[in-house]
Amino acid sequence: MTQALDPRATLDRPPFRGRLLIDGGWCDAADGATLERRSPAHDQLVAVHARAGTADAERAIAAARRAFDQGAWPRLKGSERAAVLRRAADAILERRHEIALMETLENGKPVEQSLAEIEGAADLWHYAATLARNLHGDSYNTLGENTLGVVLREPIGVVGIITPWNFPFLIVSQKLPFALAAGCTAVVKPSEFTSATTLMLGEILVAAGVPAGAVNIVTGEGATVGETLVSHADVDMLSFTGSTGVGKRAVAKAAETLKKVSMELGGKNPQIVFADCDFEAAVDAAAFGIYFNAGQCCNSGSRILVQKSIAPKFVAALVERSKAVKVGDPLESGVQVGAITTAKQLATILSHVAQARAAGARVELGGGRIEGRGMYVEPTVVTGVTPAMAIAKEEVFGPVLAVLEFDGLDDAIALANSTLYGLSASVWSENFTTCLAAARRIRAGTVWVNTFLEGHAELPFGGYRESGIGRELGRNATEDYTETKTLQMHLGGRTNWYLPR
Repeated sequence: MTQALDPRATLDRPPFRGRLLIDGGWCDAADGATLERRSPAHDQLVAVHARAGTADAERAIAAARRAFDQGAWPRLKGSERAAVLRRAADAILERRHEIALMETLENGKPVEQSLAEIEGAADLWHYAATLARNLHGDSYNTLGENTLGVVLREPIGVVGIITPWNFPFLIVSQKLPFALAAGCTAVVKPSEFTSATTLMLGEILVAAGVPAGAVNIVTGEGATVGETLVSHADVDMLSFTGSTGVGKRAVAKAAETLKKVSMELGGKNPQIVFADCDFEAAVDAAAFGIYFNAGQCCNSGSRILVQKSIAPKFVAALVERSKAVKVGDPLESGVQVGAITTAKQLATILSHVAQARAAGARVELGGGRIEGRGMYVEPTVVTGVTPAMAIAKEEVFGPVLAVLEFDGLDDAIALANSTLYGLSASVWSENFTTCLAAARRIRAGTVWVNTFLEGHAELPFGGYRESGIGRELGRNATEDYTETKTLQMHLGGRTNWYLPR
């Protein structure tokens, strides 16, 4: 394994130069355009990427189409595809420190969190390799002595993958290896803010033996590259992670070509804390759930629903815990909250806090920007929140925790289900009957019991309602990238339908 790199030395090196990966080769945008990325933590140029246009995206789609229709990848044995995915996983681990540093420079998250993300992503590639060998259909020998039915699973074709800036390497790894395991080819559009690590993944995949055109990476903006992937007739499936608003528009546009869509969108996730909880564990999980990745997480525990009898004690403990959270330069060891990734997101976060104040909520801690170089927001706890307030219903996507109070189980469930989202939730109680009763009634794709924000490759991930369509991960992950085909076979002679007079 490679040795850890010196994080501070990375600021002294030249910016990363990103090029497009199309049909197995690296190239600049057709018009030579580029886009720059400055570190949100240091306000320093850290990357210059090719800025693809529509023509570049169309060329990448054509390469993926040829690779699927005429190339070897969809026709390889599952064991052969699995071997490539395992090599990729091993190479990710080999380069994990380098990738993690680049992610921190572009995204602003603490480098220790970036490293954990890259290591977790490598595990997803290993898991996808196991599924490549286990994808199968079904057979029916119960249709009569003259009929045998076989159901095949075939790769769906060309997959357009659009990923966001908050977990750029992890989220592409929740999609791409499973599409490849199924035998699909892909065109990947990473966020224009965090493209470097996806391009580094492209280098790994080329070296691991992915054939030319099977994976294409096109950096650029959503209005050009993203729009082309969503609308192009030669893209058979769209896998998108991002905001619910953009996801809705993508679904509407994709419907024009009736392509399959998989959407992992926003969340306004509650942690429900009952009076009989493990108090210290619940306080710690509340802080972790909102400050991890600076709250820029679709699974962020941005709502704490706490039983009234312990609410004052719980809020006091949470405020003290929040005061101890270390915010600062993400390249420094021990930092828990880094920079906000984009200026637009910074403005959104501060606007939500201001609106909450104006609506009558109380900002118990934080609420402002930390002045100085870089884009940082104070850990923030807001109380006196009512269900009608925007901060209780809308995704803030920052280190801002809204606290609401409830009386009993029915009240807690009503609050938990009071938003349009349904991605995740957690329940805290020493009474397992309470936990199970709540978990069964909460409308969310994942419910954690006495824990929060844990993930495993074996468990499906996705949301109810406006949190998305479909599921990622789990033993059926590759099936999402397939079509089913029925073979109905007649044995022996067949009676003619047309009988001459």
